Amino acid sequence: MRLGPDNARLTVRTGKGGAAAKAGHNLVLEVTRWSATLGGDAAELTADARSLRVRSGSGGLSPLGDEEKAGIAQTIDEEVLKGTAIAFRSTSVSRAGDTVEVSGELELAGRRRPLAFTLHDRDGVPEGSARIKQTDWGMKPYSALFGTLKVADEVEVAIEPRSDTHG
Repeated sequence: MRLGPDNARLTVRTGKGGAAAKAGHNLVLEVTRWSATLGGDAAELTADARSLRVRSGSGGLSPLGDEEKAGIAQTIDEEVLKGTAIAFRSTSVSRAGDTVEVSGELELAGRRRPLAFTLHDRDGVPEGSARIKQTDWGMKPYSALFGTLKVADEVEVAIEPRSDTHG
């Protein structure tokens, strides 16, 4: 099965912390250029680190405008991911009914580390998520206002069917 932006969404959800957390936003970022394959005993994914776009932000003192969203995407590109490869390759895929357990290695920010997650079949497209601690890959979570506003170290990466093509 081939997956990509035409039939599924790949998102990253961030949290916030620090003394000024109420000023920041919990973000939903969408990866707009990516591809994945999920076969009988293998799963692979590649994503363009420069294709993350801010889709929404909740919380915060004021709503996120287009200019703020573009600024966040630019900061992620230039200061956090720096255009490095994002790739996952499975070492193990096991199925039980509509559930698929996947283990493998994620390359992110120039480092490779093990990652395991569970997918569930939804309308013929896998759905699931994995939690990733940025510091495990040597990434320093973004901070502002002299460190009083921070992006939480743990982010959630999720895949789901596109709502405009399923249901």
